Amino acid sequence: MEEDRNGSWTETAQDEQPVEKTAAAEQTAEETQPEAKSTAPESPHKGFLGKVDNFFGITAAGSTFKVEIIAGLTTFMAMVYILMVNAGFFSLAGISYGAAYIATAIGAIAGTMLMAFLAKMPLAQASGMGINAYIVFSIIGGIPGMTYANSMIFVLLDGVIFLVLTATGLRKKIFEAIPKAVRLAIPVGIGMFIAFIGFQNAGVIVNDDSTLVGFTGAFNVLSGGWSYGAMIAPLVCLLGVVAIAILSKKNVKGAILWGILGSAVLYYALTGLGCAWKDETCLAFFESISIANPFTAFADWGTQSVGQVFANGFDFSGYLAVEGQNAGSLILVLFTSALSLCMIDMFDTIGTLYGACSKGELLDENGVPKNMNKMMLADAIATCTGAIAGTSTVTTFVESSSGVAAGGKTGFTAFTTGVLFILAMFLSPIAQLIPGPATATALVWVGVLMMTSVKDIEWHDPAEALVGFATFIVMILGYSISKGIGIGILAYVLVKLCTGKVKEITIPTYVIAALFLATFILT
Repeated sequence: MEEDRNGSWTETAQDEQPVEKTAAAEQTAEETQPEAKSTAPESPHKGFLGKVDNFFGITAAGSTFKVEIIAGLTTFMAMVYILMVNAGFFSLAGISYGAAYIATAIGAIAGTMLMAFLAKMPLAQASGMGINAYIVFSIIGGIPGMTYANSMIFVLLDGVIFLVLTATGLRKKIFEAIPKAVRLAIPVGIGMFIAFIGFQNAGVIVNDDSTLVGFTGAFNVLSGGWSYGAMIAPLVCLLGVVAIAILSKKNVKGAILWGILGSAVLYYALTGLGCAWKDETCLAFFESISIANPFTAFADWGTQSVGQVFANGFDFSGYLAVEGQNAGSLILVLFTSALSLCMIDMFDTIGTLYGACSKGELLDENGVPKNMNKMMLADAIATCTGAIAGTSTVTTFVESSSGVAAGGKTGFTAFTTGVLFILAMFLSPIAQLIPGPATATALVWVGVLMMTSVKDIEWHDPAEALVGFATFIVMILGYSISKGIGIGILAYVLVKLCTGKVKEITIPTYVIAALFLATFILT
């Protein structure tokens, strides 16, 4: 969204013309590739290293092994936080932290290695921020009777649809069918949504009987309910977000990761002080700490996550058992939710690819990312693989731009990042020691980053302003990303119909709007 899933959406909306040339440009690039190879400088390395150099085109791209490895390490440091954050998300969905951690790592490894060997580009993939919140809170937590295994069906459908759209070139039609104001508002809504979740997890925002939400009272020493232990989590979260902002301002690589780790250290220090005067909350925290065998996470993954999409994913008996829900409403939910996931993934990927590649001279003469189709294909295959492994939609991370900025130009950068994710799989017990308030800082900061596209909504146009506002406000207050998208599209159609601009509504837009309308009415 991230850093994460963020400003790259804005660039997508502003540069739609280059995106539309993707297929032609990719074909042109592939046609000229043999000529480029014939004039490329020879590798200075012999034997195995020479073959690796030639395969990835490291010397040909004007790079070196050292630069590519440093770039891969930089990318890893910038996005490794996703292992902890995503595991924390899915541990709320009924599976263990360890199982979710391994599933997330495998999704990241699959996607990043596909970028390395299929697309040969210096970008990395993992479970996308925002999309994971959609799965956990809008599908598992938002649809009565839906299970974790059921949710993986949605992810698998997302991947299959994305795969078909990429292979057939229909993704451009779907992209064009979504109103510009909705496209710009989606990242804003997702960003505010996950920031809200982060604040909730850290106890900064709490349930209030009169207003439904309210700011924590943990800092009010005059209130009768104040306690030192209750104050630590919200304080750490707020200070952690400030720390990440300062590190980002100073261009520190891996600012989010360092922010999480620093917040964790602060949390342990403050909690340790609380134990000195026998604070019950602090004592209970340390009593709950245990370091498990790292292979326990693999065992949990094997029984709780991998293959659940096939073993139990098609069992919708829990959904059908809810009064008012039937096979017809299930089909609508499946289609609209999978389509929403695919749209978010597609817009996110296109924007991220453009944003990251533009920072490293990785665009072709038409202003389109090189090997665009192969990168989109890698994204789609990784999402299908992630669904089987048991994690949410795998997408290209804009944090990859940090590795590109460090000099990464080829797939060897992605290969390095992928190897580091493999090593990280065995560190789940250590990652599990990171407290929730520390990972919440990442959620809030990603929310900050995803606000950038709000400036590009045409606020001076009442029609565009309404559509954009309706999209993200329903996401936040309605606690549903898909409903926000649906309301935004319906608002767009209604405004165009009532202002005499019927010709501006395309047939695909009508179809998508009708599907969302049917979902609202029947589910």
